Amino acid sequence: MKVRRIAGALGAEIDGVDLRDLTDAQMKEIRAAWLEHLVIFFRKQTLTPPEYMAFAQRVGRPIEYPFVKGIAGFPEIIEVKKLEHEKVNFGGVWHSDTAYLEAPPMASMLLAREIPPFGGDTLFANMYAAYEALSDGMKRLLEPLYAVNSSAKADVTRTREDRLKTDGSDKAGKELVAEHPVVRTHPETGRKALYVNFAHTARFRGMTEQESAPLLNFLFQHQIKPEFTCRFSWQVGSLALWDNRCAQHNPVNDYHGYKRLMHRITLEGDRPR
Repeated sequence: MKVRRIAGALGAEIDGVDLRDLTDAQMKEIRAAWLEHLVIFFRKQTLTPPEYMAFAQRVGRPIEYPFVKGIAGFPEIIEVKKLEHEKVNFGGVWHSDTAYLEAPPMASMLLAREIPPFGGDTLFANMYAAYEALSDGMKRLLEPLYAVNSSAKADVTRTREDRLKTDGSDKAGKELVAEHPVVRTHPETGRKALYVNFAHTARFRGMTEQESAPLLNFLFQHQIKPEFTCRFSWQVGSLALWDNRCAQHNPVNDYHGYKRLMHRITLEGDRPR
């Protein structure tokens, strides 16, 4: 097994493994690399849905996505797709997955099934680095604050509209809201990370949206500085596993007229602290 960093801030590709046939020692090494690099990537993993699910279960507990139905026989595997005629891509803004849940997911996994001839890359950003780069004064200001996260904000950005029309679950259209610390402590590494995101964070607890906006807008811009990011170019069979507790992502919508189809699994997390 070889682990190769792809950027200074986060991200590593792991070569020399078949995710269908991993020893316990390899799995331990993969998890250590994931915790160190925040997002890890594998190539040429042509997994069937049962094989994909089996690997996911070795990382965590797969859970259903609240707004989109899963594929036949696998409610925890959803299609993340943009069709040739569509202009809006799924989740096409910077975000940490479903931060509007009381217990947001620990991790997400994406497996590329069909990709466009160009474009469709995914950007990732390191929220440890974003927090650590703040001044001591800003850290003290943020430490006691809680963010109000709402699924309705994602609806406003229209990043889910095509999938909700075709694959929406019975929860589609309902607003989910949760409050979480602006600075969370990672339960496995003990490191602090910023935990607000443009797609879901509406305001601070005890403040209006208008009052919250100046500071939130600063944080939204700060946390996606190029020096905190990496970029991944997909191939069919590429698999990404990222840590929602300390990383954000943004799928680039630059391939109009072509289809992009991924299979996503979300892994259960705990309440941020």
